[in-house]
Amino acid sequence: MALGQFLLQEGPLDPLKELPLVDLSTVRDQAALAALLKRTFHRSGFCYLAGHGVPRALIDGVLAANRRFHAQPLAAKEAVAINAAHRGYMGFASSLIVTSSVERARKPNQSESFMMMHELAPDDPELRAGRPLQGPNRWPEALPGFRAAVVAYNDALEALARRLMGAVGVAFGADLTRHFEKPTTFLRLLHYPPPEDPLEPGLYGSAPHTDYGFLTILLQDETGGLQVLNEEEQWIDAPPRPGCFVVNIGDMAMRWSNGHWRSTRHRVINSAGRDRYSVPFFFDPDMDTVVAPLDPGQAPRFEALRYGDYLMERIDANYAYRKETVG
Repeated sequence: MALGQFLLQEGPLDPLKELPLVDLSTVRDQAALAALLKRTFHRSGFCYLAGHGVPRALIDGVLAANRRFHAQPLAAKEAVAINAAHRGYMGFASSLIVTSSVERARKPNQSESFMMMHELAPDDPELRAGRPLQGPNRWPEALPGFRAAVVAYNDALEALARRLMGAVGVAFGADLTRHFEKPTTFLRLLHYPPPEDPLEPGLYGSAPHTDYGFLTILLQDETGGLQVLNEEEQWIDAPPRPGCFVVNIGDMAMRWSNGHWRSTRHRVINSAGRDRYSVPFFFDPDMDTVVAPLDPGQAPRFEALRYGDYLMERIDANYAYRKETVG
């Protein structure tokens, strides 16, 4: 199906109570999609995405890989502990979002995860130069088929993100392609164990935050727990919908749009009494990209910044392992 074939399903949805739904079901040109995305991300910053074309087998495969990885003994997971390039296993309660401007986090996120980032060829200049976040992925050798399932899903999500980017560029009135020729990507296999009952105040699966980068495509299992802050500053549930991803924009998209697109606050509270698994994919610009508002008709609301600097400030502050492995 051609790029830009998306429609917003108006239907009975109440934007103050649930996320809008974007369904890839009708042939439309990029201009129509760009107008749709401007409206959707200006108002909520979030939507469900249906009809995306990612095969069900890949979705089932990555969810199964997520469960298999986290079902291992702790020693097996720690054998691929996260490295200085931000790839590998992050232990339970090892991230505390201290850089959030939303809510001061006092307790670490109640989750554990496996992180894969963009692959680099052994002769890549950035790898040889030892630049931040440029390093090898780590793979558990004891799980046959794990790497293949994760890489296949990652590749499909990168292709989907690139399909969306064409219309995003039209919406911004600027060609952003060069900033994503070598994108910074993250694929995270998250596990949220059920917390002790009752939930303690200030205890989250993921504390309230906005995403650092450009575009996030989230796969949820059937458990639920994601909440999004609506226009009236109320938390609304964003439960899983069959066949849908949840898509949202991050801080870089908000800055590029001069604030017209919302990098919306969200959080995870796992109150279902069972394990929750999710797989967010983050599609962000090259680390050297300078992000500055693109709206020529209004005074800039944000100063220009280098994405890599913004990202590293947050990673260095929010993850416990950085204090141990990075000087």
